Amino acid sequence: MAGQDIRGALPEGLGAALRETAEEIAALLRGGADMELAVPGSEWTVGEAAAHLAQANELMADIAAGRARSYGDGTPQSLAAANERALSEFGERRAEPLAAMIVAQTDAYLRARAEGAAAGSVVTPLGPMEPDVLGSYLLTHMLGHGYDLARALGRPHMIDRARVGLTLPFLITAMPRVTDSARTAGLTARYAIRLWGGGRFGVAVRGGAVAVDPQPPARADCTILIEPVTFLLMALGRRGQWSALAQGRILVRGRKPWLAPRFPALFTAP
Repeated sequence: MAGQDIRGALPEGLGAALRETAEEIAALLRGGADMELAVPGSEWTVGEAAAHLAQANELMADIAAGRARSYGDGTPQSLAAANERALSEFGERRAEPLAAMIVAQTDAYLRARAEGAAAGSVVTPLGPMEPDVLGSYLLTHMLGHGYDLARALGRPHMIDRARVGLTLPFLITAMPRVTDSARTAGLTARYAIRLWGGGRFGVAVRGGAVAVDPQPPARADCTILIEPVTFLLMALGRRGQWSALAQGRILVRGRKPWLAPRFPALFTAP
């Protein structure tokens, strides 16, 4: 298209999903949120979770703009430590300023991406990624913490099937980097993961290593069919598998269906 910089073009739907997710998180905070409430399953309060989101969005915007940022070494432990250090150095916990920052830094990321500021792969807290994968990372991160905030505040969350599909480029890239080597040791398996309504990928485990492919293997040992929102919540450590299995949100097929319960434990959510 004339006048359009192809380098800065985002995958279809990603820009809108980023803007809408940031605005919906901001609306949660601006709706009279009690910033002292505890976030379920977390040591953070609503104010701390929102502050983390504002800081993380700024980090992603800086990376997209080509500004080098150091943030842990990619392990879950180092990222948790980096999060706590960053929060201790950032005192803002009020709803309105944090809501504005979350939206503003999402816009800053989108401007940097549109301008093609960072050429080639970029260095992120979870290792090198292509620019489009960084955008998927930003969306995934906002959805995870947006879900936490919605639960804490008793409001509907913003995760839906379309947005889950846009998280797949990041998840496929990140999964080999968050493998639990103690769980993969001695396991040889080929998994096909298929999301209801679209979205799929393959995971091969061999010799303690994990390889993820956008296409499922032709002959999978175990095929897991899963409802998309359930898939993302499990991938982010927000939901366990047993209640999802009992509710029929996970179906299993293949020659070795007993491999299915082992799959979630192969990874440690960052």
